[in-house]
Amino acid sequence: MSKGSNQCTRGEDESLFRDYIMGIRIIECHLPEGKGPCYRFEAPQHKEIMFDDPDLAELYANIYFDVNGFEEAGTGERGVPPEIIQAGRDTLAAYFLTQPGTDVNWVASFFGVRPTKIHRYVDWVSGRADEIREGAKARGLE
Repeated sequence: MSKGSNQCTRGEDESLFRDYIMGIRIIECHLPEGKGPCYRFEAPQHKEIMFDDPDLAELYANIYFDVNGFEEAGTGERGVPPEIIQAGRDTLAAYFLTQPGTDVNWVASFFGVRPTKIHRYVDWVSGRADEIREGAKARGLE
């Protein structure tokens, strides 16, 4: 799993893939020339990020909710937003999975744990994100 290399720009054949609360969404872009779709993460005051894999786009959205939003602009090519670092080991591991050139085995090796532990970290982040979205909906935030 890694961040995509497809260039997914506005105005191409696109459709809503996932709609979250507070203006956060994932757009599926259908690329010309038979290339597979790409998935664009969008959030207010956040640069658009493209993924080849819809699961990674959703994981990125879960991380975004888990840390109450973050901005990658200004962190450099290899930097990690401070909100991700402060959120803890599980969120950092999930974030690494969304980066180009990484996979579960790479992240597990980085943290010195088994891949099953990384899968648990991702489940924890996704579970917290679900709870945050449900809590926001219950308070009337759309």
